[in-house]
Amino acid sequence: MREKVDLIVKNSREIITLSGTIRYGSRMNDLSIVPNGAMAIQNGRIIKIGTENDILACYDSERVLDAQGRIITPGFVDPHTHPVFLHTREQEFRMRLEGQSYVEIAKAGGGIRSTIASTKNADEELLYQLALKRIKRMISLGTTTLEAKSGYGLSTESELKQLRVIGKLSETLPIDIVPTFLGAHEFPVEYKNDHQTYIDILVNDMLPAVVRQGIAKYCDIFTEAHVFSISESRQILSRAKDLGLGLKMHADEIEPMGGAELAAEMKCVSADHLGAISENGLRAIKESGTIPVLLPATLFSLRSKNYAPARKMIDMGLPVAIATDYNPGSCNCDSMSMVITLSCLQMGMSPSEALCAATINAAYAVGMGDSVGSLQASKYADFIIWDIPSIDFIPYHFGSSHIEQVYKLGQRVFPD
Repeated sequence: MREKVDLIVKNSREIITLSGTIRYGSRMNDLSIVPNGAMAIQNGRIIKIGTENDILACYDSERVLDAQGRIITPGFVDPHTHPVFLHTREQEFRMRLEGQSYVEIAKAGGGIRSTIASTKNADEELLYQLALKRIKRMISLGTTTLEAKSGYGLSTESELKQLRVIGKLSETLPIDIVPTFLGAHEFPVEYKNDHQTYIDILVNDMLPAVVRQGIAKYCDIFTEAHVFSISESRQILSRAKDLGLGLKMHADEIEPMGGAELAAEMKCVSADHLGAISENGLRAIKESGTIPVLLPATLFSLRSKNYAPARKMIDMGLPVAIATDYNPGSCNCDSMSMVITLSCLQMGMSPSEALCAATINAAYAVGMGDSVGSLQASKYADFIIWDIPSIDFIPYHFGSSHIEQVYKLGQRVFPD
């Protein structure tokens, strides 16, 4: 007697399972492939993966999905995004093409502060509708789990508003969205020469309000020479940790100022960017277990000649993850496939390593490694069906999508 399940997926060329836990070093090339694979799914979770003959011998369902000889992978996990904002900043893209640097634009009143100026007092429903459209496009490109940050208000009221928008997106969209508080994204213009007053607002007002309302899982901070210093970052992160929030950091993006070392000291779940990480920083995050989340599309958009040392990190045995850094200014990229391409071309990763970094390792970078990021028994049935000849085709072909279908919890979310 075959067991009844909600859904059987059959007739795949292969299922890239990436089963197991977070992958380090050489294991990032191990995709744990099941040729001619099939899946049995019940209540949104995978019951079993095996060959088609094995699955059909044990399970029966009224819903059978014929993969038509396609390749199946886990859904993408994007562990670093900024999707809640009002206006894009394409004029700054032109300014960078004309020779101005990201820091020069920021110091002149552009950059994050310009998005804050437009977003801070924006209507909450309008912010929701704009972000909804953006994330639906990300779903169509294979993202089934997403981390989303606030950070474009820098006042208690505005930051809470953005986190409410993220919460509503999580309730209404058919994917997992992990909320992160980023009140320490920049100093508001009125406090640019009075940092401590704003830090006092962060630690005494914003963070307690966020925790009371239960609307963020993590606290993040932009640690860089032109924004938050190491000592300022330590003060804010310590308070967030005391209040029970998980920690993340924007670290060593532009210069090696000790951000990675602080991330290790504070036991951050991830240190993100790391385009200018030092040797000491590399050793520190390896010893601490902090996950490096690399954002090559940002450096590509900024026309950087230097990228995070992904090849060195993997060879050291670090569990590299990658993300889009989707935002209105430095990186208006919503495609994890494009990030995989850049990871291969600009950071020396193999296609298999990049896929691992975009799925299972990224899942651990947002604290969801037990539920998403790989295809295996008991995990969510989040998967992509690709019309491609091999995994190598994902970074090889860029500029359009070869994703045929996207499923979340065993339900199709693209095409919807």
